[in-house]
This record gives sequence, C-alpha cells and structure tokens, in this order.
Amino acid sequence: MTEPAQETPPRVRRGRGRRPAGEVRAEVLTAAGAMLLEQGMASFTIEGVAERSGASKTTIYKWWPSKGALALDGYFHAVESTLAFPDTGDIQADLTAQIRAFARLVTTTPAGRVIAELIGQAQTDPDLSAALLERYSGPRRQLAVEAMQRAQQRGQLRPDADPEILVDQLWGACYHRLLLPNLPVTEDFAVSLVTNLLHGVRA
Repeated sequence: MTEPAQETPPRVRRGRGRRPAGEVRAEVLTAAGAMLLEQGMASFTIEGVAERSGASKTTIYKWWPSKGALALDGYFHAVESTLAFPDTGDIQADLTAQIRAFARLVTTTPAGRVIAELIGQAQTDPDLSAALLERYSGPRRQLAVEAMQRAQQRGQLRPDADPEILVDQLWGACYHRLLLPNLPVTEDFAVSLVTNLLHGVRA
C-alpha cells in the first residue's frame, strides 16, 4: 500500500510591519530545529527554513553563514531544555541525570541521528565546525568542567583529578557508542559509566 505523501507545512503569513529581531530569530531556530529532527541533514535547506519561519533568506544568511551553522543552532534550540545540567550539590546524581537524559535523547528521538550527521558534516564544513565548538560542544563541556570543579571544592572528588579528562571519559564514551554503534547508548550504560568513573576519583 502506498503511504500518503506528507504535507509540507504552509508558509507562515505575517502581518505588515517589521518584527523584532529576537522574535524572528527565535522563529527561525524553531523552524530549523523542527525541520532537522523531522527530515535530517540530507533534506535540510535554508529555503525550507525560510518557508516555515516566514523569514527571508537574506535575513537568515545575515545571522548564519551556512546551512550547517543554522542546523546546529536549530538542533541545540530544540534540545537545550532536555540537556540542562542539574546542580543539586551531589555530583554523582547530577552526572547520572545529565548522561541519562543524553542517552534518552539520542536513542528515543531523532536527535541521535541528527547530531551524528552534524558531527560528520563538520569534518568538511569549516563554518559548522567552528559553530559546533563555539556554540555547542565548547559551552556544554565548560558546564561539565565547572560541575566537576564545584564537586572538588565540596570535597566530593579528589583534588588531583583533572576535570577535563573526566569529561572526556564520560562524554567521550557516549559519543564513541553513538558514532560507532557496535553497542547502544542506554540509560543503564550511563549509570554504570558514572558509577565506575567516580569509584576511582572520589575523595
């Protein structure tokens, strides 16, 4: 049986008058995130985002130099609340919650496929590579490093443990499974990963 063709979302119609830049930008990001998660990078286009958001291509290119850079920002806009880093004062609980949330996101939604595509395209797209470091991996890494440093100040982690290396051990293992999927990124894996790591570096 032939499946019915999916309807293309209609172009957003706007009233007259100039919209605030912040409103336009937010609508572009929402449209970009939705298109990316629905269709993946292969079908993601600036034209499609312009159609969905009601913004002009000229406006979009003013803020994003390439479709890869826009796709990355759209992705993060879509998943940012899911990947919020908790700060309860218990480093094991916070890391477990964060990595379990990541595991759920990349295994139960299209986000896992999308971030893998973005990382792959970043190898040949300098604009996307720079955006990935500046606006996604860099800031998220810093959040994790700062969480480790606070745990050291509270006496929960050994003072000689290197927070940068700890972050690599945790998230590096997750991305290794995501990009080379011999084994899945599961919530059980996330819990074991944190437990095993902290067993060696607790104060």
